[in-house]
Amino acid sequence: MLETRSVHPCALDSQDVETWRAMASAHPEFRNPLLGPDFAQAVGALRPDARVAIFRRHGRVLGYLPYHRRACGQAWPIGAPLSDYHALVGVADAGLDGRDALAAAGLSAFRFGGLVDPFGVMGPGADQVGHVIAPADGPEAYLEQVRAANPKKIKNYRRLGAKLERECGAVRLVADDRSRPAFDQLIAWKREQLMRTGTHDFLGADWSLDLVTRLFEGQQGELRGLMICLYAGDTLVAGHFGVRQGEVFHPWIASTHPDYGPWSPGHQLFPRAIAAMPALGLTTYDLGCGHDHYKSVYALRTRIVTAGLATAGNLAGDIARSIDAAWLLAGAERPGPVGRLRRRMEVIASVDLTLAGRVRGLAFAVASQGRRRRATEREQP
Repeated sequence: MLETRSVHPCALDSQDVETWRAMASAHPEFRNPLLGPDFAQAVGALRPDARVAIFRRHGRVLGYLPYHRRACGQAWPIGAPLSDYHALVGVADAGLDGRDALAAAGLSAFRFGGLVDPFGVMGPGADQVGHVIAPADGPEAYLEQVRAANPKKIKNYRRLGAKLERECGAVRLVADDRSRPAFDQLIAWKREQLMRTGTHDFLGADWSLDLVTRLFEGQQGELRGLMICLYAGDTLVAGHFGVRQGEVFHPWIASTHPDYGPWSPGHQLFPRAIAAMPALGLTTYDLGCGHDHYKSVYALRTRIVTAGLATAGNLAGDIARSIDAAWLLAGAERPGPVGRLRRRMEVIASVDLTLAGRVRGLAFAVASQGRRRRATEREQP
């Protein structure tokens, strides 16, 4: 019989934390900072609705599912939308079935957008492509592979890099940059970009901004914030900020100086950041899904995750599945206004915890449709 207990992440005992970490380390697909107990606890420190379902059979721990519990027993990935990857982290021989697991946890459904599911627990979903930089033979060999795969692009980026140095000062990378003004500037640029393109401001909620700030400031423990910045002279021109655990870095925020676009500062940062990986103790620079028009230039490895809905094997799950089927029938997974509305509503619901915040987010979404459409057209390769 499947035994299930749900607790707040901060109520996990030390044995569960160590067991979860061991499970995440045991399978390569689970080795990401977002999939361990430390990220769940960092989110839990700011979100009272955070939970972890612990699954056991005959006293043996089979897996951990972190989530946010919402209305009608629905579950969202913990830390969404910052949880680019999420999972029921478990063991290969657990024999878990997602429908039974969700029902045992008292959930009706689990909505996922970047599910890591190597054991097929949650069932099928729509494939999403994640982009991974993993220079196993060293940065020099890796960057030569990047150049060989994209000779014209890399030649142009190098030309722009020389021009940037000539016109704006010496170009230098600061890896593990601890400058608070630089961090604040990256956040400000990202929020301005989200506003300009009509994208929902995932940093607009107190909890999400507090989370990234705490990770930047806190440098103890397994989970840490990492910022990598590029300067031309004394001017910050580009940077990445995200979370690292062990040898894996997962950036959340990629920002560039709006006045330095002609020099492609983001493309000047990437090769230098890859070259700095050994000194930082990194083997993996996981860029996540989406925006493959620039990620695919530097990420020579991909991983497949899935998006979809897993439902419980009970009446509540049947109702959730019927509602989802109605959305799909209306065109929620196709290009067009219904799909855009559904995706935007999901992001708003995951970020904004108050009704007033969700209403404001939806009003902004409606008002900015034209900006998003133009931004999407500009981003096409």
